[in-house]
Amino acid sequence: MTLRLLLPVFLAAAAFAADGPVSGEISVAAYPSIQAALAANPGKLVFVPAGDHGITEKIRIRGERSGLYGPGRIIQQNPEQPIIEIENAKGIEIRDVTLTRPDDKTETQTEALRAQNCRDLVIENVKVINNRTKSGAILVTDSRTTRISRCLVRNYMKVSIDDRTQGDVSGYAFRCTDGTGIMVRYCQGTLIEGNHVIEETYFPSKESRDKFKLGVFVKKNPQKGPHLSQQAWDAGYTDNWRQGSAIQVTAPETSDFTRLLGNHIENAAQGIDLHCDHVIVSNNIVNHAHIGMKAMHGSRNVLITGNQFSRNDLWAIGLMPGAAAHPAQDGKPANADGGSIIANNLISDFGYGDAHWMWGEERSPFKFDAGQDPDDPPLTEVLIQGNLVHNTGAPRYIYDVLIANEPSGPQGLHFSNNVFPPGTRGVCNQEMKP
Repeated sequence: MTLRLLLPVFLAAAAFAADGPVSGEISVAAYPSIQAALAANPGKLVFVPAGDHGITEKIRIRGERSGLYGPGRIIQQNPEQPIIEIENAKGIEIRDVTLTRPDDKTETQTEALRAQNCRDLVIENVKVINNRTKSGAILVTDSRTTRISRCLVRNYMKVSIDDRTQGDVSGYAFRCTDGTGIMVRYCQGTLIEGNHVIEETYFPSKESRDKFKLGVFVKKNPQKGPHLSQQAWDAGYTDNWRQGSAIQVTAPETSDFTRLLGNHIENAAQGIDLHCDHVIVSNNIVNHAHIGMKAMHGSRNVLITGNQFSRNDLWAIGLMPGAAAHPAQDGKPANADGGSIIANNLISDFGYGDAHWMWGEERSPFKFDAGQDPDDPPLTEVLIQGNLVHNTGAPRYIYDVLIANEPSGPQGLHFSNNVFPPGTRGVCNQEMKP
């Protein structure tokens, strides 16, 4: 019995040796380039040996059951190109490799790993280092049954411009830090588990704000839009100069059935950002973020359970409609938020993060908001139970729970068995009904 238990472990450890793959497998060392190795071996996994492998064009992967694995480091010298692009493919696997860029070319407009129109894609134990982009360091779009597991995404933010001058809802553009670690769009059945997403360069400090002129408007429309306060418009400055998310799953009414399990997030603007339906958010750690997690724009049936939110400063858990929410219209069903559960989460030292100086104490660990637009259906039917807010110092928040008082505010919030030490004004700005 002992031999049976140890044999799979031994085989896994022997999957590749330091000097090459196991006997009979294919190494890129035998070909002029990684791309040439893939082209010569369709439908097969190709081994990337230890060492640095420089490229100037993206590695293209198509077809079925192909991919890359091994301890090698792939270095993209061209900031205009992604490192790996996977399109129109089934059963592709990318395992164990490191994807990065040279120190003087870390900023880019594109991704490290981009996948589109895939099925049964596996991205496992991949390291994405210093790919700084407004997009996602890892981007998966228009795909089904993708698994992103045990990856490390380190340093994904960049200084950028957030242009909100299109349309009539905002009317301004401003300097910001932006970037997302793992981005999933228009996807169904995605599993995102055991990943580390960490930013180690751009912190929410006064020094960063002043050095890069973050929050300063660079463009204004003739008229202010409704999504901006008059005070910010007149000042030509917004506090909201940290954009992007560690993990984002978006595309309301399309992205569906997503699991985010056991991920570790450090120093994010938004830890987990959801615009999708039928989601499980469980056993994650979000440390030092403006927002621990939020679900909006018609996010329905979201189960948020057993997570740790530490040193968040704006809010830890937020549910709210957004501009993409809408009532039933023209035969199309409503896209409304709600039917969700928030249970057994631990929120510790709220307001003691690096961004407390930006947001002050007029904040709350839980936020249930009204919509952004007048026609947004209200957030409805949310069960909030067994959650704990824990402070090691004096509370740095006004209420544990903040519920919008507007007519379009939340309906059917049900509270039970929570432990909420009062903030500076109490537990909640409204009666919390069971």
